[in-house]
Amino acid sequence: LTEVGLAHRLDHTPSELSGGERQRAAIARALVTEPACVLADEPTGNLDEANQKLVMKIFRELHDEGHTIITVTHSPEVGAEAQRCIVIEHGHMITE
Repeated sequence: LTEVGLAHRLDHTPSELSGGERQRAAIARALVTEPACVLADEPTGNLDEANQKLVMKIFRELHDEGHTIITVTHSPEVGAEAQRCIVIEHGHMITE
């Protein structure tokens, strides 16, 4: 929870968390087992800019440690962070 900026909310129930806090808690749950591969569908979708940067920093660190991160996003900023980006438009791959 510290990594995703939620250590101060440890004693709160999910209903007491904002949407962005719930999203960061979900990311923390996914990362706690230290998976070799992370599949993330819109991981920054409900986050403000500061927390979006925090999540992307965590993903970069995981990648640098050898983890595979696969992200689906509509955000050009998040896509720009990728080592490899595949764009799908109307069901067809248009760039690789």
